[in-house]
Amino acid sequence: MDPFEAALLGLVQGLTEFFPVSSSGHLVMAEAFLGRVEEGVLFEVSVHVGTLVAILAFYRRRILGLLAGLARREAAAWRDAGLLALATLPAALVGLLAKDFIESLFGAPRVVGYALLVTGGLLLTIRHTLPRAHASAPTPWQALAIGCAQALAITPGISRSGATVAVALALGVAPLAATEFSFLMAVAAISGAAVLALPDAAAADSATLVACAIGGLTAAVAGLGALWAFVRLLESRRFHAFAYYCLAAGTGFLAYLALRG
Repeated sequence: MDPFEAALLGLVQGLTEFFPVSSSGHLVMAEAFLGRVEEGVLFEVSVHVGTLVAILAFYRRRILGLLAGLARREAAAWRDAGLLALATLPAALVGLLAKDFIESLFGAPRVVGYALLVTGGLLLTIRHTLPRAHASAPTPWQALAIGCAQALAITPGISRSGATVAVALALGVAPLAATEFSFLMAVAAISGAAVLALPDAAAADSATLVACAIGGLTAAVAGLGALWAFVRLLESRRFHAFAYYCLAAGTGFLAYLALRG
């Protein structure tokens, strides 16, 4: 992968990680349009680490406050940390037990097309559930359900933000609280994926590592702007509009694959 392609894919990741359109699905589609074979999980994890940097920057006050509360042994901080840990558990188990299967999905572009249709269906529910969502935080069982949605979103084409926010709203969690919980969950999930990818990074050649670094940096810069726009969009209550994009993108990509043969 040359530097231009790495930057382009990093830009795709950064712009699509926070909007509910599946960044991993768009990476697979971009690679298909570029005529490349699937680049492997190492590059995928690298650009996700870039968007992790964006999350840490955007929610730095919340994260530092949570860490300070844990240090002071505040009950509220430990409850929040426990909910995040519980929500992270399903994705962690899937990542550990089905690593080879997950990697195979990134080499099956057709999966992305169908998964985007699923994402579109999930987002359509938001129009009906959002007006009734008022809780300031999820309960433990709700956190586990949101975590299961995150585990499902390991599939390229299933939007992590879309699935987790849609489930949180359906369970009654208020929009901004659902968004914050969703992205704080991503901190642990992406960090865990990065740790699992360390052996691949150690075995990679210098050209691959340079491509991963370029992609990750581009994703971080683009992701910070996209995250700001995402929060503003959710406040405007037009979040469900992305359903139509996902349905169109999934259908169009499946048609492209069929025509390409």
